[in-house]
Amino acid sequence: MMELKDFNFELPQELIAQYPPETRGNSRLFVLDRKTQEYTHTMVKHLAEYLPENCILVFNDSKVKKARLYATTETGGISEVLLVEQISHTSWKVMATRAKRLKPGKKIVMPGGITGIVTGDEQEFKIIEFSEPITETYMNQFGHIPLPPYIRRSDTPADADRYQTVYAKHIGSIAAPTAGLHFTPEILETLHTYGIQTVFITLHVGLGTFLPVRVQHIEDHVMHEETFTITEATADVLNQAKEQGKPIVAVGTTSLRALESAWDGEKLQAGTNTTRIFIYPGYQFNVVDALFTNFHTPESTLLMLVSAFAGREVILKAYQEAIEQKYRFFSYGDAMLIL
Repeated sequence: MMELKDFNFELPQELIAQYPPETRGNSRLFVLDRKTQEYTHTMVKHLAEYLPENCILVFNDSKVKKARLYATTETGGISEVLLVEQISHTSWKVMATRAKRLKPGKKIVMPGGITGIVTGDEQEFKIIEFSEPITETYMNQFGHIPLPPYIRRSDTPADADRYQTVYAKHIGSIAAPTAGLHFTPEILETLHTYGIQTVFITLHVGLGTFLPVRVQHIEDHVMHEETFTITEATADVLNQAKEQGKPIVAVGTTSLRALESAWDGEKLQAGTNTTRIFIYPGYQFNVVDALFTNFHTPESTLLMLVSAFAGREVILKAYQEAIEQKYRFFSYGDAMLIL
């Protein structure tokens, strides 16, 4: 059995990117060949030169919602509320700061005068019944981009743009599919000039991105459920690619998890489904041949996923090289292409 400590590494705090690069796409790219364990240092704008011939890139076009709001408690304190999942017309599952004080029956006041009553607890979540529906319009007016906790600053107006991909289309995520943040219209156009095909799936990124693994034996960890959609047209393109031996490159761990979840043993199934897929070393990949991704946090399910894809020791060695070369880590950091 693999233990959580097997996925730990020391990361200097100064390498955790607190802001995106000044220009979108102006990030470094660490190209790792998992078979030879050789690596190359380049830039994301040169990605097309390193991709397999005749490959198809699969992007996640989910859009981040402004799901972080500041509420006032009955005692006058401020509680940060993250809207995680809508349960009914006016009821939400949330994560909140000062959560121990938010016992059932307690009242909070949201921006704009909407009130909420805590109706219950569910593991680390609170269930809150609001006096009015929390709509997308309301979130856009009063909400904040839910930056991850390792970005130790308040969000700025720039984050509303930079913490979204340029192709974000379907709203529903509470964290960005961050591998996609590197792509600009110009980089996408370059891919097409190289004859590289691009398709889109949608996986709404949930709390799995935020929550730490709390078990010693990683096999005991349970993922949070996420919803994904693969259209008939995309499934047809990818199934044909599999038949023709064309490499499928997942842009981000979310795209990879959706593709692997949709595999029925023979082909990719189209439609909208939910997944709790947890990929860690020992997993046999069925769909994805290469992965474009960011650098991930120690002891996270995402680090376990890339370790499953390339090998734990190979990844940890590559991460050590990236640290020595001062790559920027996590959501606003640099990128890695695993071939």
